[in-house]
Amino acid sequence: MVRKIALTMAAIGAALPALAIAQTGTSYQLVARGHFDAAIDRLEERRRDQISTPEATLNLATAYAQTGNRAKAIALYAEVLAQPSVDLDLVTGDTASSHQIAQRGLTLLGRTLATR
Repeated sequence: MVRKIALTMAAIGAALPALAIAQTGTSYQLVARGHFDAAIDRLEERRRDQISTPEATLNLATAYAQTGNRAKAIALYAEVLAQPSVDLDLVTGDTASSHQIAQRGLTLLGRTLATR
């Protein structure tokens, strides 16, 4: 089982589901610092190059949610839910699956999606 590391946004004082660190370069730092447009640019470039991971998709969804693009955020959270779940180690010492984080993001956006 693959384990990734994620930084909970609660640890930086934001009401966001989680921010994944692994395999996304510094895009997580951009999101954590509130540089959402720069994070979107970087993460969309990675997607165009077909370098995307659940944690990168979660970070992109978070950035879109924070810039008011709910539809794009919801679509990205749904994309994570359509893929196999990946366990993420949170900075708090807890573990959450990519599906749990995506569902939390949807809940914060006022949406829920059924998963298998």
